[in-house]
Amino acid sequence: MTLPKLAYLTGEYPRASDTFIQREVAALRQLGHQVETCSIRTTGPEHLVGKEQREEHARTFKVLDAAKNPLRLINTQLRWMRSPRRYFAALALAWRTAPKGIRGRLYNLFYFLEAGVLAAHLQDNHITHLHNHIAKASCTVAMLSEALSGIPYSFTIHGPDIFFEPHHWRIDEKAARARFVACISEFCRSQLMCFAGQTHWDRLHIVHCGIEPERYGKTWHSGQRLLFVGRLAAVKGVPILFQAMANLKQDMPDLSLTLIGDGPERAFLEDMASTLGLSDRVKFLGYKSQSEVAAALLDTDMFVLPSFAEGVPVVLMEAMASGVPVVATQIAGISELVSHGEAGWLIPPGNVEGLSQAIERGFLDPPERQAMGEEGREIVEKHFNTGKEAAWLSELICGYANGTPPKTKRPEAKS
Repeated sequence: MTLPKLAYLTGEYPRASDTFIQREVAALRQLGHQVETCSIRTTGPEHLVGKEQREEHARTFKVLDAAKNPLRLINTQLRWMRSPRRYFAALALAWRTAPKGIRGRLYNLFYFLEAGVLAAHLQDNHITHLHNHIAKASCTVAMLSEALSGIPYSFTIHGPDIFFEPHHWRIDEKAARARFVACISEFCRSQLMCFAGQTHWDRLHIVHCGIEPERYGKTWHSGQRLLFVGRLAAVKGVPILFQAMANLKQDMPDLSLTLIGDGPERAFLEDMASTLGLSDRVKFLGYKSQSEVAAALLDTDMFVLPSFAEGVPVVLMEAMASGVPVVATQIAGISELVSHGEAGWLIPPGNVEGLSQAIERGFLDPPERQAMGEEGREIVEKHFNTGKEAAWLSELICGYANGTPPKTKRPEAKS
């Protein structure tokens, strides 16, 4: 059987913070799909932290770069105008789904022009299905591309931030027009159900983001080293972690923290660490490649993620695959990955005292911490394996293309 030729689209690909998308693309290729990667914007050099990222970047189609060529932009519009009914229906869709205000209308007209360039690229490369990740502006382009070309699309919706502005991003319309939607968790699916019409609920499936467990060595240490991996942004709650460390530093003189990642809060966090007397205990390493993150996990004792909002964090899966116990906040879909007291500890978000107690308890009871690390590895191997999740996504794509879509939210064997 010939598998559908796919295209993947995100706002910016590849990014150091979205390596799970690269893994998914690689797994689909291993299954036999041809996958053309597309990115609205050109990725900045700070995200090209490894050979894999550089190779993906080199072969990815950059929509905005192509659209900046006036001749190409005009020719794609003339191309789609040959089918005036479809062209003006797509233009009306762009106008109707635009956010409120002149700026919102203007942005959607830009997305319409981008969609024309993308649709031409897909058609010229004989793409039969487009899949989008994130479901924001790039998904608007995917939706308008489908309206112009007829090439169907699906998308993976993550959250949590898209659910802060669901009407702005018109996730109702995107879900209605997509062949299917991949939701990263039960929680994410339930949030989309608040806005998607009930007639579309049977097309909302659960496809976990995943990792390759074999990339991560299993480790065990008895030190007091903490690791955080993620964007240095307010939503990640790093100041709460710093305050917890300040509470513990007198009783735990060997306690230290390594932060991998970068972002708008870095300068503020560096100043905060200094103010709290933590400069000698906290290391800021910036973005690192997948292999460097895997190596860092082999050299830590506990992984901490004090976020205020999340989907189902891939970095938690990576830590669990390495046998590292985790401390995370009890929000969104995290409890679908980590059960309190099994693979780690869940605490209320924003709770300095709760975070301090969880860290202290973990280091006071090494056997419990080791048992949690072993349990975490088993959970990830079974339920958050990229190869298995990509096979399920491929089954959805093929099933919908053939008119025989799966009837379940998840594969029966995994439920």
